[in-house]
Amino acid sequence: MSLRIYNTLSGEKEIFEPVVPGKVGIYLCGPTVYKPAHLGHAVGPVIFDVIKRYLTYKGYRVTWVVNVTDVEDKLMAEAARLGTTVPKLARELEQKYVEAMNALGVRTIDHMPRASEHIPEIVAQIQQLIEKGHAYAVAGDVYFDVSRDSDYGKLSNRKPEEQFAGTREGLVHGGKRNPGDFAVWKAAKPEEPDDVKYDSPWGKGRPGWHIECSAMSMKILGETFDIHGGGLDLKFPHHENEIAQAECATGKPFCKYWLHNGLTRFNTKKISKSDPDFERVMSSLQLSNLLKQHPPELVRFLIVQSQYRSPIDFSEETLQAAKTGLSTFYRLFERLERSTGNDPYTATLAVEQLTDHSTDTAIMAFRESLLKERIRFLEAMDDDFNTAGAIGVLFDLAGLINKFLDAARLETTPDEPLRTTAQAGGATLLVLARLLGLFQEKPAKPSLADDGRTAKLVELLIEVRKMARQAKQFAISDHVRDQLGTIGIVLEDSQDGTRWRVE
Repeated sequence: MSLRIYNTLSGEKEIFEPVVPGKVGIYLCGPTVYKPAHLGHAVGPVIFDVIKRYLTYKGYRVTWVVNVTDVEDKLMAEAARLGTTVPKLARELEQKYVEAMNALGVRTIDHMPRASEHIPEIVAQIQQLIEKGHAYAVAGDVYFDVSRDSDYGKLSNRKPEEQFAGTREGLVHGGKRNPGDFAVWKAAKPEEPDDVKYDSPWGKGRPGWHIECSAMSMKILGETFDIHGGGLDLKFPHHENEIAQAECATGKPFCKYWLHNGLTRFNTKKISKSDPDFERVMSSLQLSNLLKQHPPELVRFLIVQSQYRSPIDFSEETLQAAKTGLSTFYRLFERLERSTGNDPYTATLAVEQLTDHSTDTAIMAFRESLLKERIRFLEAMDDDFNTAGAIGVLFDLAGLINKFLDAARLETTPDEPLRTTAQAGGATLLVLARLLGLFQEKPAKPSLADDGRTAKLVELLIEVRKMARQAKQFAISDHVRDQLGTIGIVLEDSQDGTRWRVE
């Protein structure tokens, strides 16, 4: 099956064909580093990390760029409020952002250009626009003339006059020719700090937000590249303006495929700055706080379990559901280690690599089922990177492997062909899951930190529960299990007895 992706520009799923065969250039709008990053800032990078992993798996050489907006009015205002400099604040927040991305397993970014370090490229693109009649200077400001771009609005299907109609900016800038014209260069004001004043042919100033991304993406990926991504809220005006600037400057298509991820919703509603609970919600969603309270893999799993164009619903309920889902795989990996004697996280023998041509019908059927599930996984990913469908396949794979282990009973009756086949099943699941950036490392296992007496007490309670079940006193046995669960001790019953673990 060929890879098909939904292109916002056309409103349809299209067969993916890169500009240069075998190579893929991706640009994702990164953070504006004026406030601590929150969960919404992690969604795009996690999704595009998956996209890069999958494209690399399919044999493409991928270059992925995530910019850092460190020249912006909000950043200036926040630095002034905190009594610090723009560069200092930007570097501090950028470092925290990078640390959070690393914790979430986003480690495949190739370039993180800063706007402040690409002023010459930005100025050069503005000069191109002026020379071609697509931009004009007014008292040190430079505006893009939307009336000179007949394609303006093709991404969002909005009219130019909708951009600033009725807003304060549309009223105060009397030098603009059209209400929808937007700034590509802003003249510096006397009271503004020197560290945000850059030289230009129009006097000291700073670039507009939109022109930064156009210049940086084209500098690294070329005048036409493959995939541009970002949140749905950036489609207009930011991405619309990027297209206008770039294509009017070069006369060439800017980007072939536009991918927009869904927004984050708290308790099933979109988070808005006008919401009375905005500050409280944002504090709980700050990545630094979130990753202290929850394992990073849990947060990543929460993101990728939805198809990327869908909203990300964040609540205690969705976190708990994600935790329950993850535990399915963690329990399986623990069981595989007990059954095979090998750490499944280090396994490399996938099902198609098995050389044993066993005539055992159970083994043959299991191998065939593994191969079918792998095809289903790849089909889901080829359908617009449908990670939700892919994770559904991983759950089916986990169930398949558990059934095989039930029948094989390797913990009590070791058998080499069965053991090797079980290992291959686990390795197949891991290879696929790692395309989603999951299960890269073995998680730290919670333990009971004492001198061993607590563990002995748990074993005693398990024995009491067993006796209650044998006496058909199921209310008592269920009570023991449920009460242990309230303190994070989970019991797992199997043919070989009852095991317990700490969550």
